Amino acid sequence: MNSSKSGTFFFECGNSRCGLRLPLDTELFDGRYCPRCGSPLERHEPGILAQKPPAAPSPNFRIIGALDNIRSAHNVGAIFRTADGAGLSELLLGGITPTPTEQPAISKTALGAENTITWSYHPNLPKTLAERKADNCLILALEYAHGAVSLRELQINHPFPGQIILVAGNEPTGVDPAILRIADQVLYIPMNGEKSSLNVSVAFGIAVFQLLALLFTQKKALAVPTPFN
Repeated sequence: MNSSKSGTFFFECGNSRCGLRLPLDTELFDGRYCPRCGSPLERHEPGILAQKPPAAPSPNFRIIGALDNIRSAHNVGAIFRTADGAGLSELLLGGITPTPTEQPAISKTALGAENTITWSYHPNLPKTLAERKADNCLILALEYAHGAVSLRELQINHPFPGQIILVAGNEPTGVDPAILRIADQVLYIPMNGEKSSLNVSVAFGIAVFQLLALLFTQKKALAVPTPFN
């Protein structure tokens, strides 16, 4: 196929009563007929090619994700992709959380991030986290529980820890109480609608990028000299 005519384009149905507008890869679909009503399609402008945004400044701290008994391989894969985009250094997969080696479905949503993020499996995640905490890791658990604070109100006490572990848990049962007991802080995402929670992969993505923004902001503020320094 001629390169000037191939690629992803937006098409629009010529039937005014239908008017469906959709993107089609012309190397895979001929783009002649509307999949909704069968009328001829009209080709319009090409789609915008996906490009990688500029990278954020490299932090001098490590953020590690910990997945506590997350059953869905698709959610685990989505978290792998988020971890790659956020620059996380590691993912700890605990309990019944599937791993990339045993569950190929993870790759459907990870899109290769399962090969770029270091991960390890831990049958008893509370025990692993207790050991990491003893090595001066800060443990943050994402759960609406007694004593939890809003993610918007999170403050990291100084000096900054070298490693921060963000824990996300099983959707029906929540984060293991044994993890909540050793967590330095339990966080929740404020909800304005009728539902009480988000999909775990969505919640993890919100939390990790909010955490990154907070850490960069606080570290930048600390670097600014003041009359009281």
